[in-house]
Amino acid sequence: MLYGTEHVERYLQTDGDEGYRWLRDTTILILFTTGRSSGKQRRNALIYRDDADRHIVVASKGGADQHPDWYLNLQADPHAQIQVKGDRIDVRARDAAGEERERLWKKMAEAWPQYDDYQQKTEREIPIVVLETTG
Repeated sequence: MLYGTEHVERYLQTDGDEGYRWLRDTTILILFTTGRSSGKQRRNALIYRDDADRHIVVASKGGADQHPDWYLNLQADPHAQIQVKGDRIDVRARDAAGEERERLWKKMAEAWPQYDDYQQKTEREIPIVVLETTG
């Protein structure tokens, strides 16, 4: 099973033929952000689901008390790119809130039930990030 840097590399090398389908048949995208301190491109393999024409990801970090770096990068600069299989897409990130967040949380927890466990492990509200296509 692919994880971390190896997952990202194999996914990009094969346009998702390796790495798009992951554990329990979840689907993976690659998120490209700009490092808020370094200015360098950062890449992360993330579970996602579609919601109409948007892509949804969860900033869980396994229930850690701190947000993942990729999420902090998006807070500093919400313009990013994703790759879904062989398609590279420009996106703008925003946090879901209120009823939208509740609906999307349920949708994401259906794909990865551990998200509910992760939320129980931390006092922070785990963000649901909406990636909307730009351009």
